[in-house]
Amino acid sequence: MEIDSKTATNYGTKILDGIIFKNMLSCGAEQLEKQKKAIDALNVFPVPDGDTGTNMNLTYRAAYQSAEKVATGSVHDVAAAASMGSLMGARGNSGVILSQILRGIAKGLEGMNQANALQLAQALQTGVDTAYKAVMRPIEGTILTVSRETAKGAYNKAKSGESDILQVLKAGLERGEATLVKTPDMLPVLKQAGVVDAGGKGFLTIISGWIEALEGKVPEEKSVLSDSEPSPVTTGIVEVGTLDFPYCTEFLVKGNDLEPETIKQGLIDKGDSLLVVGTPEVVKIHIHTENPGLILDYAVKLGTLHEVQIHNMLAQNEAAAHQAKEEDLATTTADREEEQLDLKEYGIVAVAMGEGIAEIFNSLGVEQVVFGGQTMNPSTSDLAEAVLQVKAKNVFILPNNGNIIMAASQVNEVVDNQQVYVIPTKSIPQAISALLAFNSDNLPEENVQAMTEALKQVVSGEVTYAVRDSQFGNLEIAEGDILGLIDDKITATGRDIFEVAKKVLENMNWREKDIVTVFYGKDMAEEEVNQLSEWLESEKSDIEVEIYAGRQPLYYYILGVE
Repeated sequence: MEIDSKTATNYGTKILDGIIFKNMLSCGAEQLEKQKKAIDALNVFPVPDGDTGTNMNLTYRAAYQSAEKVATGSVHDVAAAASMGSLMGARGNSGVILSQILRGIAKGLEGMNQANALQLAQALQTGVDTAYKAVMRPIEGTILTVSRETAKGAYNKAKSGESDILQVLKAGLERGEATLVKTPDMLPVLKQAGVVDAGGKGFLTIISGWIEALEGKVPEEKSVLSDSEPSPVTTGIVEVGTLDFPYCTEFLVKGNDLEPETIKQGLIDKGDSLLVVGTPEVVKIHIHTENPGLILDYAVKLGTLHEVQIHNMLAQNEAAAHQAKEEDLATTTADREEEQLDLKEYGIVAVAMGEGIAEIFNSLGVEQVVFGGQTMNPSTSDLAEAVLQVKAKNVFILPNNGNIIMAASQVNEVVDNQQVYVIPTKSIPQAISALLAFNSDNLPEENVQAMTEALKQVVSGEVTYAVRDSQFGNLEIAEGDILGLIDDKITATGRDIFEVAKKVLENMNWREKDIVTVFYGKDMAEEEVNQLSEWLESEKSDIEVEIYAGRQPLYYYILGVE
């Protein structure tokens, strides 16, 4: 017999409904918020980076906040909302994998108002399977392994006849924790650093929160909703005097049998940067419009409105973050509608970590720059909004960081009417090479091939500092040491920026190349940059040295040789 949601919460821990699952998600979010710094500290590389704990926390917070808005008591509705929230909020590789696990759980609970222990365990397994399929080359000893063994422990317990969800999850956690301890034996880089896998630890932290909820813990709302981390900003880096659609309008609609695609069609001619996502019960709408009142009048006929936010982008100096770049800012609404029907062939979105680098990208044809990178990986939603602002049929995304590629790869799932291609750039020098290889006369597939091939011609280096004591290979690294990296691998350390930069360039075999490109950071003095430039030219007079003010934070130099 099915139990209604009001009584399910008093039915022990043998029935999981939407109310209980929301509480589990909330406690998981609280635990992850508390543990994020400890999880960040498990990162193998001691460079200032978009750390695992931070990325998982932001991704999972987006999932929980989306689920919290579900008005029904259906466990599937809550899981589906969490899945959608995590998809839009996914940051970094660990965040994307977590979003895929949540997506699989929602799939496993499809059509269920309530679930028993075995059904939840099976859904958890579906989540792991979904995550494995999303990763091109799964690596054991990571969050994938830990989540798989956790799901297996839960499933075996439920299959043995255990009907208590709490006991099933505890069995899963026990097996997951035993697996986490073994991750250094699976990945030599973890053993060398003396840590367990950070992503696996983050996943088990969430499961621990779920268990606490089933044991009766009530989460502290303020911990879940902490907003201490800044969000990356999307910008076209243009001077704005006016906007055709100056009001950024964002809100939720709650109702019954809502159809996101139908709603989208009803709003498509009311502005730009339109994003409509959600479930039959809750839909999130984001649009830039000339008249927010018309949008709200349309939406209120569909259901009740919640969390309405309207920002005048010009008045708040948000134009750089939200404006769709236009050739003629005086274009009439009728002309704009016609323009939207006649999209150009190509557009480019790139991630940058410094204003100088963003300006260089703009000069090379990038229309939208998403600020982010090392310490703040942009989410799928950030990248999707940038794509929406590019009025082109085919949009190329240059992530310029290995930890952003997976989030970028999900943009196609949330953007309609545009084909998105992700060029797997991991550095700024690779992005420059890819941009130079782009040809507007080529077919999309030809551009993908040419831009991807161009990456192989570039060796990328970076000079930064260590944020913690660690060991990498034979290198003993102390906090504050200057670090030199080549293609994300630490190859040199020291206490002097100039000396480490020289070591990195030597290890990049720069003397055998034709061009050396240097992007210097915002903390570098002119005399320091001149010192490096003069050394290069004195060592090899015929070398072409290109120096740019990247103004990037954290990284003293970004280097490219080709």
